[in-house]
Amino acid sequence: MQRRQDQSQEGRKNVSKDLKPKQKLGQTAGSRRVRVILWVFLLLLVAGGGFAAYRYNTQTPVEVPTAKVRRGEFAITVKARGEIRSTRSVVLSAPQVPSPRITKLAESGTMIKAGDTVVEFDAAQLEQYYLNFVTTVRTTDSEIVQQKASHKMVDEQDAMSLMTSEYNVQRADLEASKAEILSEIEGAKNRIDVGISKGELGQVKASIKSHDVQQQADLERLNMKRDKNVRDTERVKGYLSKMIIKAPTDGMVNILPNFRAQGSWGSTPPAFKEGDTAWTGAAIAEIPDLSEMRIELKVDEVDRGKIQLGQLVRVRVDAIPDREFTANLDWISPIASLQFRGFGSNEKTFPARATLKSTDPRLRPGMSASADVLIESAPNSLLIPLKASFTEKGKPAVWIAKGHSFEKRIIEVGKRNESDLVVLKGLVESDRIALENPEEVAKRAKKF
Repeated sequence: MQRRQDQSQEGRKNVSKDLKPKQKLGQTAGSRRVRVILWVFLLLLVAGGGFAAYRYNTQTPVEVPTAKVRRGEFAITVKARGEIRSTRSVVLSAPQVPSPRITKLAESGTMIKAGDTVVEFDAAQLEQYYLNFVTTVRTTDSEIVQQKASHKMVDEQDAMSLMTSEYNVQRADLEASKAEILSEIEGAKNRIDVGISKGELGQVKASIKSHDVQQQADLERLNMKRDKNVRDTERVKGYLSKMIIKAPTDGMVNILPNFRAQGSWGSTPPAFKEGDTAWTGAAIAEIPDLSEMRIELKVDEVDRGKIQLGQLVRVRVDAIPDREFTANLDWISPIASLQFRGFGSNEKTFPARATLKSTDPRLRPGMSASADVLIESAPNSLLIPLKASFTEKGKPAVWIAKGHSFEKRIIEVGKRNESDLVVLKGLVESDRIALENPEEVAKRAKKF
């Protein structure tokens, strides 16, 4: 009995020893299950993150600029810059005087009436010249009077000498007529006296003639001197009458640029101002006729072959942004004008003019403006911005907005200009398209 109990106890010990490894094996299997669960959870987490990232990148809306497909006029133009000028104007030029210096000048844009002073030049030097010439004329007149009085005295002396010489000749003739009753010696002597008296008469006559020639030369010299001074006086007087330029008509004063003024290289010369020294014939100011205006253009050399007379010109004046003017191109220079830009850089442009079809009370000569010369026009065209077109496998394409996403579509295009593109197929007027590639915008957004 005791042996059985010992065997049963020993058997239980053996069983307990056998059960311990089984319990450890059970514990290892549970750990594997935990690890598998953890791995599955991690994989699901990574997959969820990737799916969330994919959803974020594909469905999260990004800010892409868009534009609506529009229908309107398609135009090919040549762009140019220019200035507004009057087609008819009265130009006030500097007089033909030496070095005219401006002492008074009306302000540009001032409304004036006929007879008002526009430009006044310094007349102090000319007034001094005028006084000197007047004094010289008066002095010459006095010299002429004195010369004539001196000539009169000489003439009287010559007349007395002539009369005395003639008397001596007559007396000598009378004495010579007594030769018949006198001795031969006395007769010969009287005849000699006659010859001497006639010789003296000839000398007197020659002296008188010489005096007449000299007196005439003296008077001519003084008269020429006087005439010259009179002409100088009249010339200076004429200068003085031109030192004040008045407005011939009513209008607005426009002061013109002084092309001889010192300024920065290539910049627009400044307008005339008080104190400037002009030159003979220099255009100082103008009074334009504001009823008819034009734009004077400078067309680039590369665009000269594209424009023709009679083409429509759309004008935008910088100072009047709320209105567009139309004009007709009515003159193109056949010769290019060279524009100096400095540092050896020159540019050739062709001057051109276009007359505005209508005017505006706000228009003023000298205003800067831009012009579009219409080369070709196609009304009622389907247009998109040029930058909205992309290339897909060598073909033009656009991105069409579909809610918060975009769809790529191949289109067929026609002509293009600097800003627009004509669409022939693939779009309708109600479509809204992206101005940038949404994929590129998304990539940029992802970086930030």
